[in-house]
Amino acid sequence: MATDRNEQAGASRLRRGLQKRYRRERRFRGYGLTAIMLGLIALLVLFGDIIGKGLPAFQQTHIQLEISWDREVLGINQVSEAELKQANFDALIKQALRERFPGVDARRQQHQLFKLVSSEAGYNLRERLQTDPELLGSTETVALVANSTVDMYMKSDAEARADDRQITEVQRQWINELRDSGELGFGLNTSFFTQGDSRNAEQAGMLGALVGSFYTMVVTLLLSFPIGVAAAIYLEEFAPKNRLTEIIEVNINNLAAVPSIIFGLLGLAVFINFFGLPRSVPLVGGLVLTLMALPTIIISARSAIKAVPPSIREAALGMGASRMQVVLHHVLPLALPGMLTGTIIAMAQALGETAPLLMIGMVAFIADVPQGFTDSATVLPVQVYLWSNTPEESYVALTSAAIMVLLAFLIGMNTLAVVLRKKLEQRW
Repeated sequence: MATDRNEQAGASRLRRGLQKRYRRERRFRGYGLTAIMLGLIALLVLFGDIIGKGLPAFQQTHIQLEISWDREVLGINQVSEAELKQANFDALIKQALRERFPGVDARRQQHQLFKLVSSEAGYNLRERLQTDPELLGSTETVALVANSTVDMYMKSDAEARADDRQITEVQRQWINELRDSGELGFGLNTSFFTQGDSRNAEQAGMLGALVGSFYTMVVTLLLSFPIGVAAAIYLEEFAPKNRLTEIIEVNINNLAAVPSIIFGLLGLAVFINFFGLPRSVPLVGGLVLTLMALPTIIISARSAIKAVPPSIREAALGMGASRMQVVLHHVLPLALPGMLTGTIIAMAQALGETAPLLMIGMVAFIADVPQGFTDSATVLPVQVYLWSNTPEESYVALTSAAIMVLLAFLIGMNTLAVVLRKKLEQRW
């Protein structure tokens, strides 16, 4: 009987212990699921806030005006490059506004009337006349870009419009009149995709930053991939295992964790101060980002080479292949998917970097789209940084829209890495 009671007591303790352990496991799983849900909620809130603020930037307010391409008002006789530079296109806009609102005679009211249209709208008219010289002497209805203040006023709700102090009462009347008559409305913000940066929010675009990022990434890819793969192949296949290679491996692993701004300081000291390369150009930006991307590419390439089974090497050597042939014909093709994945991830990380590029001067205001690797340029993350520091409210939407484009590129590059790995992966 005593033995039975002891067995029952032991079984009871065992059940209680198991139940306690199961409860701990359930709590642990609950904590994990809660953490994942909180992370997803925070991510959704972040994306929702960015998208909500950025979507209005893809629309732009336009004012339709009757433009008379009068030679006398323009001050030209024919359409030529020399005369277009001297032409007064702003006078065409002012004439059209005065004809649309003939009762506006006071100088102060005329100044407020002219501010409804973007101050750079004259450049758009110049490009239009340069494209179609037959317009000279004719009259047509042209949709001109409205001022950023008018654009923000149109995109705000009724309560915000009533409290908007940047719009005067008489300007409200003109805006309402134009809106009711259908002469004021929204259209696609083509300037955002076709122009570089501008001091006027309604004309600011990200084409310059996109092209600058493209040139910078080309330099980074052309340098980092071959150098990183060659270094990984040497360290894994040919380098002797001694104290020197161990120090090199440790330093490569440590460089992957170095803050990116350190690479910017290195690029400033070496490429600009020592070699005398120009500041704020994609060439120097690509060199700096190459230094930053190399540790990641080398580590991923070495891991891909290690994943190749030793039997592949032994079989090739047994068939009479040299060590170089083994590497180039057998190891490298099998390790290439992993190398490409690591390279794309490193490039995506480089695309989103801002700090090292700030150190080499790519934070300057660049209005023109770069035409080459040695032209002054900026990149997408720096453009976001510049717009976020601008006090004008219109740049909030532009900043969020630029972040959306940058995130789309980053997500696309990471998706490409996964697809390439799945497509090129070979099983043995």
